[in-house]
Amino acid sequence: MTSEIEPSFSLPAPAEEPTMYFFGVTTARSSIMKVFPLWAETLGLGDCRLAGVDFRLHDAPERYRAMVRFLATDPLSLGALVTTHKIDLLTACRDLFDELDPLAELMSEVSSIFKREGRLIGRAVDSLTSGLALDAFLPAGHWERTGAEAFLIGAGGSSAALSYHLSKPEHGLNRPSRIVVSNRSAPRLEAMRVLHEKLGHGLPVECRLVPRPEDNDALLARLPPGSLVCNATGLGKDAPGSPLTDAAVFPRDGWIWEFNYRGDLVFLRQARARQEADRLTIEDGWVYFLHGWTRVIADVFDVEIPTAGPRFEELSRLAAAARA
Repeated sequence: MTSEIEPSFSLPAPAEEPTMYFFGVTTARSSIMKVFPLWAETLGLGDCRLAGVDFRLHDAPERYRAMVRFLATDPLSLGALVTTHKIDLLTACRDLFDELDPLAELMSEVSSIFKREGRLIGRAVDSLTSGLALDAFLPAGHWERTGAEAFLIGAGGSSAALSYHLSKPEHGLNRPSRIVVSNRSAPRLEAMRVLHEKLGHGLPVECRLVPRPEDNDALLARLPPGSLVCNATGLGKDAPGSPLTDAAVFPRDGWIWEFNYRGDLVFLRQARARQEADRLTIEDGWVYFLHGWTRVIADVFDVEIPTAGPRFEELSRLAAAARA
């Protein structure tokens, strides 16, 4: 530990067996702590462990740097999955990586950290994993058929990744007619605007500053039928509450996606209260959790893990049993 780190922050002891880390906020509460040993056995990873490292929301850059330096230099520390801190960590630690994949450079975030031949590599996997999770519940051809919009509440890394996936020109006509992104602070919205300006995909992306939940309610009321509404704020898991008020009315025939699967999940409760009246289809973050973790485990342990098929279904079954 260096003198620049606050006394309350302590680095892990050097790993005694191959170790993967989970950089989050309340990591001990995650189902992955029960799921990982089952997956490790099924995948034949051998003796290994998963260790959680909790940071505060928007933590001090020195904390992120100390942990990434430790990860880079400790021989049996193999890599990490990063959740809430994807943007803040890369902002603080960009110079500590030997290599960043093109999406990490583009999105200015890192969700997967791993080593290859002593080189520390950062990768952004959320555009892939959010796309896989979305495709698991949204009907094929939905956007082309309905002309609906996507409303992403929150402008952090997960929201940026999903907006990137939704806007890809290779989807042809099957893209939202508009993407609306809201956030309580301006800098993340500006980063989102710059990202889509760089992409030049021609799809309207509206970035809105929302100091109050009532402001999100008003944006919600403008959405056409069939629109997608996502809670990408972390509220309901990393912090209590919801980005909406209980008076919020969802778009008729809407598709509602709570990115979280654990916590008080107020947004999910609000959507379920309107499910019958607004004819909503509601999804939580469980499938997103499965894809996010399996992609990063594949990076960290350098193994092939399919995104569909019998082996993925077996991993899903094991996770569901552990969660129950």
